[in-house]
Amino acid sequence: MSIVEKIKSNPALKQLALKLMIPSNEHRPRLWVRWFVNPFIHKRGKSSIIRSRTRMDVFPYNQFKLGTKSVIEDFATINNGVGDVIIGDQTIIGLGNVVIGPVTIGNEVMLAQNIVISALNHGYEDPTISPRRQKETCKQIIINDDVWVGSNTVITAGVTLGKHCIIGAGSVVTKDIPPFSVAVGNPARVIKQYNPESGIWERVNPSSI
Repeated sequence: MSIVEKIKSNPALKQLALKLMIPSNEHRPRLWVRWFVNPFIHKRGKSSIIRSRTRMDVFPYNQFKLGTKSVIEDFATINNGVGDVIIGDQTIIGLGNVVIGPVTIGNEVMLAQNIVISALNHGYEDPTISPRRQKETCKQIIINDDVWVGSNTVITAGVTLGKHCIIGAGSVVTKDIPPFSVAVGNPARVIKQYNPESGIWERVNPSSI
């Protein structure tokens, strides 16, 4: 068993480690973690770029990977506190994006501006307790290769975006989107799919998907 696994399996050690890494009432790592631990733990591909005004709330106990020639633009927030964040090659994380793991993003993905991708939810069922204090739940988000997501889109926990699908600006994606399709709206619905036989992006009836 590795040191990380031993700490995770022991509640007292886990609590102590979190106190050492995270300032009270904050959700970002301490400076010493960002400077002296993360660079040796997390993997960045050749020619990848993280802009200087990006908020990197990444911790050593979960994975963060950024692929070759990928870019995270200014004012984005990346958080792997509750799950791994894996970003493929030649992918763009646009201005003001928020990515909260567990999230896996493929190769040559384009994320426009002000997109929220969050695999994290809070419980709310007990009316006597604030949702802030109820149990957190996480469901993996997967964005496959060649996806293009328009600005101001929200992608909710548990969603998978298929290869080469397009999400229109301002959409709220609550269900899986199949490969080679165009989805728009709130909630997002498929309006086009690529037909490999005709070579045409054909309009579809959203109720049939």
